[in-house]
Amino acid sequence: MSAPSSIKLNTGASIPTVGLGTWQAKPGEVQQAVSHALKSGYKHIDCALCYQNEDEVGQGIKDSGVPREDIFITSKVWCTYHDRVEECLDITLKSLGTDYLDLYLIHWPVRTVENGTAKLFPTKPDGSRNIDWEWKQADTWKQMEALLAKGKVKAIGVSNFSEILLKELEKTWKVVPAVNQIEIHPYNPELSLKKYCDSKGIVVEAYSPLGSTNSPLHADPELKKIAEKYNVQLATVLLSWLANKGIVVLPKSVTPSRIEANQKLIPLDAEDVQKLDHLAKDGKQRRVNSPPWGTDFGFPDWFGPGNINAPEGARLLAGKASA
Repeated sequence: MSAPSSIKLNTGASIPTVGLGTWQAKPGEVQQAVSHALKSGYKHIDCALCYQNEDEVGQGIKDSGVPREDIFITSKVWCTYHDRVEECLDITLKSLGTDYLDLYLIHWPVRTVENGTAKLFPTKPDGSRNIDWEWKQADTWKQMEALLAKGKVKAIGVSNFSEILLKELEKTWKVVPAVNQIEIHPYNPELSLKKYCDSKGIVVEAYSPLGSTNSPLHADPELKKIAEKYNVQLATVLLSWLANKGIVVLPKSVTPSRIEANQKLIPLDAEDVQKLDHLAKDGKQRRVNSPPWGTDFGFPDWFGPGNINAPEGARLLAGKASA
């Protein structure tokens, strides 16, 4: 198997297989990281209003000297803006210093309502997030489709959508999402969801493809063996595994040498791809990003395999309980 340098979207456009992730990049670091990445050959930057660093991302793009038309830029509408998607987009466009995005995503399939507690993460008196449980993602998607029609974005998609939620959205969508960006790595492979997305022509993007900073992935003996077989860094194996399967990868780093190294993709033998596909079955299934939304969004393993660790009272869409 081999890793393509770009993947065709259902719009006809191509998205670079490797993009620089900017989540959790500290203030003062992301500007240099973006500039270095673009100067080093990256053509794809993934950002979001919620990351609270799009001004710096925009400056990094400007500093790089790379023409806008040579960069694929993705951003995401945040949960508190589901009832006013274009307003959120306009904030992002101003921060990034561009008049269009190549891809715009629904960041999470939930609307939260500002109530004076916190602009991005409004909470109720009990500390839980102030979620509008009656809001339909179909209403958010209609606004996304309108932005596409206006030409302010070249493609639209979703993030953190399970198969359940995609099937619900399918009932009303006029435009099929171009992308579903989800957490994928060998401990959370999402094989079934990838198969469903393939059947609909939806490209899958992987965030946290390297796990987290202290992820046990980096000490996994099976992964180490595969890295030794190809005489490459373990990160190269993790990224190449996904790219070999036609999945866009979004590794995040602010270290110049790692930014450069993360561009390297290699062909993997089919047997090694299969080993990585099924690594989580050996009791290793786990996520590195499961924010306290009070729901699993239809993922059967959000709170561990079968949602066995779901907190009491959680309004689950699948797994241990249902709302």
